[in-house]
Amino acid sequence: MVKKIIECIPNFSEGQNKSTLATIAKAIESIEGVKLLHQSTGYSANRTVFTFAGEMDAVFEAAFQAIKVAYELINMGSQKGTHPRIGACDVCPFVPISGISMEELITESKRFSKRLNDTFNIPIFLYEESASKPNRKNLAKHRIGGYEELEQRINERKSIPDFGYSFNPRFGGMVCGARNFLVAYNINLSTKDDGIAQEIAYDLRELGRPVDKKNGKTIYKPGKLKAVKAIGWYIPEFELAQVSINLIDYKVSPIHEVFESTKEIAAKYGVSLKGSELIGLIPKQAMLDAGIFYSEASIKSEQELMNLAVEKLGLNSLEEFDLSKRILELALNQQ
Repeated sequence: MVKKIIECIPNFSEGQNKSTLATIAKAIESIEGVKLLHQSTGYSANRTVFTFAGEMDAVFEAAFQAIKVAYELINMGSQKGTHPRIGACDVCPFVPISGISMEELITESKRFSKRLNDTFNIPIFLYEESASKPNRKNLAKHRIGGYEELEQRINERKSIPDFGYSFNPRFGGMVCGARNFLVAYNINLSTKDDGIAQEIAYDLRELGRPVDKKNGKTIYKPGKLKAVKAIGWYIPEFELAQVSINLIDYKVSPIHEVFESTKEIAAKYGVSLKGSELIGLIPKQAMLDAGIFYSEASIKSEQELMNLAVEKLGLNSLEEFDLSKRILELALNQQ
């Protein structure tokens, strides 16, 4: 029987309490058949992204146990951070890796969401491939107003959960669903000005910049790259501003094209790049494509191409970038 292998990348609204994060990690690792691949924590963002993978049923159980810890230990009533969020576990995506169709994973993500709501009374919003309607696919739509406005938006039916109809003051709400592979990627700027970072994000991202309002709706001028979301912010612990980017489809807008486009746009604002930062893992092909783009020789080994990509993208600028732990295929194959 073919094993159904999936990946889960829950984002928790905690990046400062090490004990809470250790308890979440322990909950994930306690489930047989699951491998915790990576943990990315941002102190100022007050946010941690865990990446784990394994057999489908085991991954769903690990996600449930991790969210149970968040429900018990994270109080959104006092949580503050720079990253947009609506709940203790802000978003919990599931990605098909092998042996499972997107359609089956959508069904399982809905079953999982109902279980969470039944158990913890958390309002759940389905997004991406699991969304009930096209206009509910975008994560940003569900984060409008953040945790602080979620209760009012639910009561006024501006935000309508797919599961649950009441606000949970301690936990908040959660976005969940099946999606394709997404690359979370931050580019470091030679400035501390988050305003400049946001201007660069406007020019870069597919949605573009707000330019007008008509009939209560914001009108946008599209940005340079398709399948790219971006915001600008300042990270105190690094003492620099970043363009924080989601590559919705790295085949449409490859990571090297995003980096080079950001460099070109930043120059117009008198800013240069100081490397970049990957959140979580990345498919090997994305790194190979970047290596090929930067390679001057016609033939290089996969290892050389990936090392070249790390160098040119400056992925070692904030912390050591270990290919064996950050390339999805390599991490999954480790014993």
